[in-house]
Amino acid sequence: MKKILCLLLTLLLFGCKEEFLDRGSLTQLAEGNFWQTEKDAQLGLNGVYEVLQARVLYSGNLNGSAGIPQHDSFADNTFNNYKFEGPGNFVEARVDPATSFFNEFWTANYRGIARANNAIANIERIPKAAISDANRTVLLGQARFLRGLFYMNLAIHFEDVPLILAVQSLQEAYVPKNTNKEVSDQIIADLKFAGESLPATYPANQYGYATKGAALSLLARFQLYLKNYQEVVALTAQVLTLGYSLNSSYEQLFTEAGEKSKEIVFAVRFLQDQSDNGETFSATFTGIPKVNVQPMRNLVNDYYATDGLPITRSPLYRAATPKLNRDPRLAASVYFRDDIFLTDLNRPFTGNTATTFGLKKYIRNSPSPSGIGVGSPGGQDFYVIRYADVLLMRAEALLETNQLTEVYSLVNQVRARVRMPKIEDVEGTNLSQVALRDIVRHERRVELAFEGLRFFDVKRWGEVEAAYKRATDDRVAAYRPVYRGRMSEVFPIPQTEIDANKNLVQNPVWK
Repeated sequence: MKKILCLLLTLLLFGCKEEFLDRGSLTQLAEGNFWQTEKDAQLGLNGVYEVLQARVLYSGNLNGSAGIPQHDSFADNTFNNYKFEGPGNFVEARVDPATSFFNEFWTANYRGIARANNAIANIERIPKAAISDANRTVLLGQARFLRGLFYMNLAIHFEDVPLILAVQSLQEAYVPKNTNKEVSDQIIADLKFAGESLPATYPANQYGYATKGAALSLLARFQLYLKNYQEVVALTAQVLTLGYSLNSSYEQLFTEAGEKSKEIVFAVRFLQDQSDNGETFSATFTGIPKVNVQPMRNLVNDYYATDGLPITRSPLYRAATPKLNRDPRLAASVYFRDDIFLTDLNRPFTGNTATTFGLKKYIRNSPSPSGIGVGSPGGQDFYVIRYADVLLMRAEALLETNQLTEVYSLVNQVRARVRMPKIEDVEGTNLSQVALRDIVRHERRVELAFEGLRFFDVKRWGEVEAAYKRATDDRVAAYRPVYRGRMSEVFPIPQTEIDANKNLVQNPVWK
């Protein structure tokens, strides 16, 4: 699956460039001669996975519309210096429904939904003689997992959106919005079906397809967003039995060498080659580390010293040497002035970003063994869900239901991987729910920084306004966050969709 299915998709008259997105539908191409066998079904399903690789979804960008790996810039973790990519202009309140970013993000997710619907309809119709019941169920589980993921992206960012569950003709396409509750119920139903249908593992040559653990974990993430905490507790309890574990090296995890770690629950897979098939979230410039996504000072200051204390309280912290004696996740994630960021050139970072920090996590530091440069598309998988996130989701759900005992061990597991002190050894024992909430939220921030989850977190916690204030207080030159209430927390339906569909009305927030 890692090879992103170029050859396979060619069999469906697709190319591997994004131009194929404007061509005829998979349904029309397949009519009469496809979707006849299990092999056909797998090839068709590969086309659904392929949508995840869109630049505006999980491929990310170096100089174009922001992908999900860049979504920390919708909050306070990173500054989107190339504001035209989307997050920078959004935070500065210089967007409207006609802004192209919203249309690209909307369209990519609905493209995935359309392909998933097509796969579901056709897999169900394959003759029994051509596919076993067990394999049909697994393939349907994967298709519904993917549909749930695409709809989850829409439900969190746009909220009320059309719920389309079948292949549509052009005449049937002019549909109104559904409520966020209706969409959420379908996401839950799809992911529950996937969790019941998918295997815990696949043979090695099928590594990367959605598993039971991926479905349960994604469902837990969405239930956490909905504040259905007891559901999260039950779901994560199942995931804890499936054989996942934390990778021993946090820094190595976010390189190609870490891609098959037992920590990875679900990833979007990429292959670097001489064409344009790879991802660009790990790409960087040669004169400055990934200048379009810059770590914010308020985040850097939030990493504790190695004694487990905030830098405002730790005797180990020295402002003149801010990188020393800090949580190891900081040095693994952020470049400081004079750090070498291109190892083949022995090139140091000069601090020449607006925030004075450079992005390191996930970012390549040298050409590939075959000579592909750091600014070209790469082969780094993007981790949609990893086990550390599962542990912290469980910790949050437990503390919000006032089941506090296990929270300590869950957070301590995440800290132990980077040799940070236990809660009991620094913050103490018998802590209040409020105190543990601060600890869990801090741990999510420093553990998951630059993984596209910060907006998801602060929106869920009701902290978007506070995040904007933290970003403002960093006083980054030429960056002026403007909090506009709900307009800073929900995307508008693209104007192109409103203009094309008389049954679709704008989110009231954006009218």
